[in-house]
Amino acid sequence: MRLPHVKHDVGGQVFPQVQIEAFPRLERFDVEFDLPECILPEFPPPIFLTTHPDLGDVSQGEVLNADNFDRLFRGLVTPVQLDGLRMLVMQLPQEEFNQTPDRKSPKPSLGVACMDCHVNFHTTGQFHLNPDTRPQLDRLRLDTVSLRGVFNQQIHGSKRSLRSVEDFTEFEQRTAYFNGDHIRAAKKGMFPIDRMLVPHMAQMQNMIDFPPAPKLDPMTGRLNRNKASKQEIAGEDLFFGKAKCAACHQPPAYTDHMMHDLQLERFGAEGDGPIKTFVLRGIKDSPPYFHDGRLPTLEDTVEFFNVVGGLQLSQEEKANLVAFMRAL
Repeated sequence: MRLPHVKHDVGGQVFPQVQIEAFPRLERFDVEFDLPECILPEFPPPIFLTTHPDLGDVSQGEVLNADNFDRLFRGLVTPVQLDGLRMLVMQLPQEEFNQTPDRKSPKPSLGVACMDCHVNFHTTGQFHLNPDTRPQLDRLRLDTVSLRGVFNQQIHGSKRSLRSVEDFTEFEQRTAYFNGDHIRAAKKGMFPIDRMLVPHMAQMQNMIDFPPAPKLDPMTGRLNRNKASKQEIAGEDLFFGKAKCAACHQPPAYTDHMMHDLQLERFGAEGDGPIKTFVLRGIKDSPPYFHDGRLPTLEDTVEFFNVVGGLQLSQEEKANLVAFMRAL
């Protein structure tokens, strides 16, 4: 079944406690994060640059924010990209955190930044409601997805099918920040981003790489079988064969840049409609899984698609698939 928002009638971004401890301004008094820290990505996540693969993690173990972005990235990215990064770490008005009497935080705040949700261009499992669906109670819970490897993707937004990073950047700030309501946004102090700055923000996002995957062939994105274990090789054979994973998740990024409807109503669950094919490169670092975080582990995810796809995988086959995905 669909994983609900803990305050479904209110909505708005909800952050995990590990992130609130770093930034207390993100704490809401009306709702608490509902997933245990043990199934969330590491905090803070590492940052990998496409232009500096030799440097590995360039975050230096810090959470990227308005205080340290210049120190961490000056000299590593171009002036245009650095300006885009400035905008990505800038706090902008957001409904639950605005300096308004009806905010959901104890103290007034300047709002949130793009990098509050996409921490270090990755995710810590934060979630909100999709801004498009009406009526309110039909809206879906959406996990924050990683921005790693966004340069290699042609579709953005779990439900919206936005076709450029620029459109995603602008649309996300104008809709998700205010639960999809431009009228309330205008009343509460929406800060429209000048279209001239949006490409700067997109350029910076396009510099973020997937984490290293030393067992993958750099040309094909498939396993280098001289480096892989027998279990990983068996998992790859299943992935491209019996398990039918490659029907949607194609290398090198392991996505087909399309949206698919799993028609979960066949199983008595609430239907979600078309959801984009999520990228599987680096997937081991991005729990929980599925668009609403209903699947805590990769093992849960394999079992989910085993049922939905009628695959009849054995326990050994499911374990092999997980081993392969951990190598991506």
